[in-house]
Amino acid sequence: MKKHVIIAGAGLGGLTTALRLAKRGFEVEILEKNERAGGRLNQVKKDGFTFDTGPSFFSMSYEFKEFADDCGIELPFEFVELDPLYTVNFSNSPKTYTLYKDLDKLAAQFAEEEPDFKEKFQKYIRKSGQLYNDTVDKVIKTNFDSKLGYLLTLATVNPVHLPVLMKTFWKQVEQYFDSAQAQQIVSLIAFFLGRTPFDTSAVYSLLSHIEFVNDGYYNVKGGMYQIVEGLVKELKMAGVKLNYNIEIKEVKELNGKVIALVDQNGKSWKADAFVINADAAVFRGRVLKRKKYSEEKLRKMKWTMGYLTFYIGVNKKLPQVHHHNYFLGTNYKDYSLKVLKQPDTLEKPYYYVNVVSKHNPDCAPEGCESLFFVCPVPNLLYKRNWDDRDKIVNSILEDFSKRIGEDITGSIVSRTIYTPLEWEKHFNLYEGSGLGLSHHMSQIGGFRPANKDEDLNNLFYVGASTVPGAGLPMAVISSKLTTQRVTEYFE
Repeated sequence: MKKHVIIAGAGLGGLTTALRLAKRGFEVEILEKNERAGGRLNQVKKDGFTFDTGPSFFSMSYEFKEFADDCGIELPFEFVELDPLYTVNFSNSPKTYTLYKDLDKLAAQFAEEEPDFKEKFQKYIRKSGQLYNDTVDKVIKTNFDSKLGYLLTLATVNPVHLPVLMKTFWKQVEQYFDSAQAQQIVSLIAFFLGRTPFDTSAVYSLLSHIEFVNDGYYNVKGGMYQIVEGLVKELKMAGVKLNYNIEIKEVKELNGKVIALVDQNGKSWKADAFVINADAAVFRGRVLKRKKYSEEKLRKMKWTMGYLTFYIGVNKKLPQVHHHNYFLGTNYKDYSLKVLKQPDTLEKPYYYVNVVSKHNPDCAPEGCESLFFVCPVPNLLYKRNWDDRDKIVNSILEDFSKRIGEDITGSIVSRTIYTPLEWEKHFNLYEGSGLGLSHHMSQIGGFRPANKDEDLNNLFYVGASTVPGAGLPMAVISSKLTTQRVTEYFE
């Protein structure tokens, strides 16, 4: 008789774990709080426009291909490599930097600011590649049974990288580049982890290798939600049952095992094993009532920043705006040091804009554009009141209009705003922290909440706040590690 596994949460980690397990012969059932799958990888459809809710591109495409091979399927969505990767504009300059993987094209962008950029970048990216190659299999793609085991694994990493452990991402970049523009643009990727270059370990400069050399970035044809829709189709064909509007409130346990999850209506869901695709720390605290994850201790953990996201439909085309764009101010360091905790930084916001309709015309009515804005902001621990959301959004829209040389404010026909309050409500994100637990050195690898429960033998976790961390490819890797845990449990 097939072993029955219930997965609570239909984010990318939950969906990919479900398909891996189903293809291994398990009977799999998914319980999802919302009315559709995807978690943060979702979409907003409104007024004839379609917007990506969260992630708008991805890297490490080989992890998705490996997942498809593991499941014996063709990837159920199409993706296209980005070239160039994105643009960066500073508020005090009319120049827009276009970031290419081609080193000569990239270096040409910095001919005035950093004449020897090519040589410097080659040295920097060589070190980033070494970090990636020496750590990815040992640290990122490995299950750890204890903190000691993790530390022993770290001890096997090439000792030449030890100095990097003692530096921030910013210090690492500063060591290689002299101009403010190069330093800021190269370190910008640290924001992708939900923190800043000034409080992110230099170890994560390995992301630059992924960005420019190893794989690059990819768009999904039809929008990012095609990933979810494709996976849901595969799951249904594999016999996986998906249940929506089910929120887990309680866990029934007996003799060191979970015997059932209890939903908001008091219904018990029984299985042989359970996988949680909710935040691994928050679930342990608020559902399992673990003292180690009490509200007081959760507050003391290091969480990622919040995100103010808004989805704007305009009744005109914007040919001068690239698909992916970053708009920076003139106070990069000061802004970075304050943005996590001080709401007044929003008076001069930095932001990202994705024009999803640029290469996906079906995402907007004819002659229109779908614009997705992301602004890093303090999470709810530091800014609880968002009555000023419209004021902040208006200031960003006015700034964006100035930057692109065209006023869009009178052309807006659709407008939706998510503050950290909405992100917390819809996706159970702790205090609206956009990416869950941060990748602080005290919260990565064996120091991150484990994907196997400490007390309950048949309870496992997958997703951003367990190993290996946040991001779409990390969720896919997480599903592989969690699948290993589940299968080993039944061996």
